[in-house]
Amino acid sequence: MIDFLSHVSYLLHVTEKSFPLKGDQLLAMLAALANPHRLRIIAALASGGRNYVSQLARELGISRPLLHLHLQKLEDAGLVTSQLELSQDGKALNYFEVRSFDFELTPAAIAEAAKSLTAKLEP
Repeated sequence: MIDFLSHVSYLLHVTEKSFPLKGDQLLAMLAALANPHRLRIIAALASGGRNYVSQLARELGISRPLLHLHLQKLEDAGLVTSQLELSQDGKALNYFEVRSFDFELTPAAIAEAAKSLTAKLEP
């Protein structure tokens, strides 16, 4: 299997001018990216373009149910989008593609995002 992570690099930028993230948004994005399967999914979609679940599962070597679980987490965080399409033979194919994102993770950006957190602290 190709190591997709070696082919894709990310610079994470949060700037007040271009794309200020709310605290909950930042938490969701970081949580979604804190998993090796999800990083590989982002890398595969970034390097190969949009793809449907079955093909992407074959390329990554993981089951469709596991892939779908990870894609849902990425979609909930706003990192990927999906679109259901019908193939020529009438099969429903759910295509996913990575959304463009770029944010800088600095102490100042975290402090600003923390001001808007609504998530409750874990005991």
